[in-house]
Amino acid sequence: MVKILLFALKMRTLIIIVPFLLLVACSSDDVEEYQERPVQRLYNEALAALNSEDYITAAKGFDEVERQHPYSVWSTKAQLMSAFAYYQSNKYDQAILAADRFIELHPGNKDVPYAHYLIAISYYEQITGVGRDQKVTRQALDALQKLVRRFPNTEYARDASLKIDLTRDHLAGKEMEIGRYYLEKEQFIAAINRFRQVIELYQTTSHVPEALHRLTESYLSLGIVDEAKTAAAVLGYNYPGSDWYQDSYALLDSNYLKPEVNEESWIVKTWKSVF
Repeated sequence: MVKILLFALKMRTLIIIVPFLLLVACSSDDVEEYQERPVQRLYNEALAALNSEDYITAAKGFDEVERQHPYSVWSTKAQLMSAFAYYQSNKYDQAILAADRFIELHPGNKDVPYAHYLIAISYYEQITGVGRDQKVTRQALDALQKLVRRFPNTEYARDASLKIDLTRDHLAGKEMEIGRYYLEKEQFIAAINRFRQVIELYQTTSHVPEALHRLTESYLSLGIVDEAKTAAAVLGYNYPGSDWYQDSYALLDSNYLKPEVNEESWIVKTWKSVF
């Protein structure tokens, strides 16, 4: 759906149909792609390939427009259309490079917000499961946040805002996966550090209730009772009906303890600074 939306948007705002030019047949000995050709002809051929969903041919065609006619008005349009065509063909690295180059060469162009969106969505669509390295997820988050920060009133920023929430949830899920691994291995300090990342960096994600419960479990295993009780109390106050709070309460109760806030706890200070 996103790809269809992007295609419709750019076909509406970027593509300018130029007069059809009659093509002169070439002999079999001609190598046309290496010949200098009129800019309108090059652009129309690339546009025809794009409309036929032959995206690689389209991207190369738009690149050729810039190569042969770098100072024409068509060159500027072709640069961004090349990025779009690479994106459509799932050539994300090329799409990012092309969009970055467009921004660098034309920082005041009206289509710069769209170029930023192409970069962000190219990273976003490469996000993999939490079991894999999350470098590209962080790159996606950075690009999405940059887009929202610089162009907050655009349609691209509105879509990016939704994707930011999903991306942050994904990163929190990765921290939880690692934290659970350490907890299972009884490496409680390492586990706490991971769950703490979720509380400090990803407070609005769906993983927070479990993170608070895991902190209760980890601190109790280390005998750090005040922090265990605080984690459970914060969990109970903010997510009173969750299964995670029921588990934390039962865990403390089995040790003759009750949830209780320690105002000096980092959990309380972090929570107050956010909410």
